[in-house]
Amino acid sequence: MANVCAICAKGVATGIQVSHSHIRTKRTWKPNLQKVHALINGTPTRISVCTRCLRSGKVQRAM
Repeated sequence: MANVCAICAKGVATGIQVSHSHIRTKRTWKPNLQKVHALINGTPTRISVCTRCLRSGKVQRAM
């Protein structure tokens, strides 16, 4: 499962980009994921976590 946060399951969002001449093309917004070492059930594991979860303290980093 690429481009998905392991904590909040935030993934890729799709939409339409509209230019100045109103040409509509498909585009994607990817979450800002970081690979971090986090404590999962007491063991350090490397997971992909979005920066919103890191900033809000939902992830306990393993040092």
